Amino acid sequence: MDILLIGGMWLNGSVWDGVASALEPLGHRPVPLTLPGQGDGSASATLDDQVAAVLAAVDAAPGKPMVVGHSVACTLAWIAADRRPDRLAKAVLIGGFPAADGQPYADLFEVRDGVMPFPGWGPFEGPDAADLDDAARKELEAAAIPVPAGVAKGVVRLTDERRFDVPVVAVCPEFTPAQAREWIDAGDVPELARAKHVDLVDIDSGHWPMVTRPAELARILAAAADAA
Repeated sequence: MDILLIGGMWLNGSVWDGVASALEPLGHRPVPLTLPGQGDGSASATLDDQVAAVLAAVDAAPGKPMVVGHSVACTLAWIAADRRPDRLAKAVLIGGFPAADGQPYADLFEVRDGVMPFPGWGPFEGPDAADLDDAARKELEAAAIPVPAGVAKGVVRLTDERRFDVPVVAVCPEFTPAQAREWIDAGDVPELARAKHVDLVDIDSGHWPMVTRPAELARILAAAADAA
C-alpha cells in the first residue's frame, strides 16, 4: 500500500527518511510529501496549495492509499478524507488532531515578513521535546522552513460528512491514548468525536517520533496499513 507521509510545521519530506527506509522492508511504499511553501522555496503558498498537493498524491496512488499527517498536518490528512472519502484506506494522525470547519489551519506563532518562522525550543519544552538530544534539536532547527502566512492563516473547509466513515488511527506520542480518549469524549476534538472508527495507539516519544523513534513508528504505520 502507498503510505503518504505529511510532516507538520517547518518540515519537508526529508524528515521521514528514517521511517521510509524502515517501511519499505515491511511491504509498503512510503511517499514523503514536500508541501508547497515548505521546501519548494515559495513563500506565497497557501493552504489551498498544500491541500491540492496532498490530493494530487492521493489521486496518483494506485489503489487506496493511507494518508499520514503529523502535528498540524493531521488537519491536511483529514481534509484529504473530506475531499476523497472513497479513495482513502485510512487516515493516521500523529501527535495532533484535525481542526474543524471554519477554524484557522495553524495560526499559532508570530508571522514576520509574510512567514511564520520556527519559534525556537521554548514553546516545546517538556514532553514535546523531552526525547530530543542537543544534536537532534540543532538539526531540526537548522532545517526548519518558515511557513508561509497563507498556509498558517488559511481557513479549514470541510464539507463531506462521508469523512467520518474513513477509519482513523491516532498515534499518541507526547500524550497517552487515555488522554486522547478523554479529550475526544469531552468534545474537545469534535471531528474525531463523530468519526465512526478511531483506534488510539501509544508510542513512547515526544512530538517528533519520526526523528526519535522511526523504526517503531514505521511498525505502527505498517500494522495500520495491514489492518486496512
